[in-house]
Amino acid sequence: MRINLTKKELINTIYMQIGFSKRISENLLEDIMDTIVKNLKTNKQVKISKFGTFTLRNKKKRIGRNPKTKEKKIISERNVVLFKPSKDFKNLINLKENDET
Repeated sequence: MRINLTKKELINTIYMQIGFSKRISENLLEDIMDTIVKNLKTNKQVKISKFGTFTLRNKKKRIGRNPKTKEKKIISERNVVLFKPSKDFKNLINLKENDET
Protein backbone atom coordinates (compact mmCIF):
# COMPACT_ATOMS: atom_id res chain seq x y z
CA MET A 1 0.00 0.00 0.00
CA ARG A 2 1.34 3.43 -0.95
CA ILE A 3 0.94 6.32 1.45
CA ASN A 4 1.65 9.84 0.20
CA LEU A 5 3.22 12.46 2.41
CA THR A 6 1.38 15.68 1.71
CA LYS A 7 2.58 19.25 1.94
CA LYS A 8 -0.04 19.86 4.62
CA GLU A 9 1.43 17.06 6.74
CA LEU A 10 4.92 18.51 6.38
CA ILE A 11 3.63 21.94 7.42
CA ASN A 12 1.91 20.41 10.47
CA THR A 13 5.13 18.59 11.41
CA ILE A 14 7.10 21.85 11.28
CA TYR A 15 4.34 23.57 13.26
CA MET A 16 4.28 20.87 15.97
CA GLN A 17 8.03 20.29 16.32
CA ILE A 18 9.42 23.81 15.98
CA GLY A 19 6.45 25.81 17.20
CA PHE A 20 6.24 28.30 14.34
CA SER A 21 2.77 29.36 13.26
CA LYS A 22 1.22 27.38 10.42
CA ARG A 23 1.63 30.34 8.07
CA ILE A 24 5.35 30.66 8.87
CA SER A 25 5.74 26.88 8.59
CA GLU A 26 4.10 26.95 5.16
CA ASN A 27 6.32 29.84 4.02
CA LEU A 28 9.41 28.01 5.28
CA LEU A 29 8.53 24.84 3.37
CA GLU A 30 7.69 26.83 0.22
CA ASP A 31 11.02 28.69 0.43
CA ILE A 32 12.96 25.43 0.80
CA MET A 33 11.21 23.86 -2.17
CA ASP A 34 11.63 27.00 -4.31
CA THR A 35 15.35 27.12 -3.48
CA ILE A 36 15.81 23.49 -4.53
CA VAL A 37 13.90 24.00 -7.81
CA LYS A 38 15.71 27.25 -8.71
CA ASN A 39 19.13 25.74 -8.03
CA LEU A 40 18.22 22.62 -9.96
CA LYS A 41 17.22 24.71 -12.98
CA THR A 42 20.39 26.83 -12.93
CA ASN A 43 23.03 24.33 -11.77
CA LYS A 44 21.46 21.05 -12.99
CA GLN A 45 22.34 19.51 -9.61
CA VAL A 46 21.50 20.07 -5.93
CA LYS A 47 23.36 18.21 -3.20
CA ILE A 48 21.93 18.18 0.31
CA SER A 49 24.47 16.85 2.82
CA LYS A 50 23.55 13.58 4.54
CA PHE A 51 20.38 13.36 2.40
CA GLY A 52 21.21 13.01 -1.28
CA THR A 53 21.67 14.61 -4.68
CA PHE A 54 18.99 15.79 -7.10
CA THR A 55 20.16 15.87 -10.72
CA LEU A 56 18.42 17.30 -13.77
CA ARG A 57 18.76 15.14 -16.88
CA ASN A 58 17.56 15.88 -20.39
CA LYS A 59 15.73 13.09 -22.21
CA LYS A 60 15.76 13.27 -25.98
CA LYS A 61 12.58 12.86 -28.00
CA ARG A 62 11.77 9.28 -28.95
CA ILE A 63 9.11 7.12 -30.49
CA GLY A 64 6.70 5.55 -28.03
CA ARG A 65 3.74 3.26 -28.48
CA ASN A 66 0.30 3.10 -26.89
CA PRO A 67 0.11 -0.49 -25.56
CA LYS A 68 -3.66 -0.71 -26.08
CA THR A 69 -3.95 0.63 -29.63
CA LYS A 70 -0.35 -0.08 -30.79
CA GLU A 71 -0.37 3.47 -32.19
CA LYS A 72 3.11 5.00 -32.48
CA LYS A 73 3.60 8.50 -31.14
CA ILE A 74 6.57 10.82 -30.64
CA ILE A 75 7.37 11.50 -26.99
CA SER A 76 8.75 15.04 -26.77
CA GLU A 77 12.11 16.07 -25.33
CA ARG A 78 11.93 16.88 -21.63
CA ASN A 79 13.89 17.21 -18.40
CA VAL A 80 13.60 14.62 -15.65
CA VAL A 81 14.78 14.79 -12.04
CA LEU A 82 16.89 11.98 -10.67
CA PHE A 83 17.59 11.42 -6.97
CA LYS A 84 20.55 9.54 -5.55
CA PRO A 85 20.46 9.07 -1.78
CA SER A 86 23.63 9.62 0.26
CA LYS A 87 25.32 6.80 2.18
CA ASP A 88 24.13 8.33 5.47
CA PHE A 89 20.53 8.40 4.21
CA LYS A 90 20.75 4.77 3.04
CA ASN A 91 22.16 3.74 6.41
CA LEU A 92 19.33 5.52 8.25
CA ILE A 93 16.74 3.76 6.09
CA ASN A 94 18.32 0.35 6.65
CA LEU A 95 18.71 0.64 10.43
CA LYS A 96 16.96 -2.10 12.34
CA GLU A 97 14.65 -1.01 15.16
CA ASN A 98 17.09 -2.47 17.73
CA ASP A 99 19.98 -0.41 16.29
CA GLU A 100 18.27 2.97 16.79
CA THR A 101 19.33 3.39 20.43
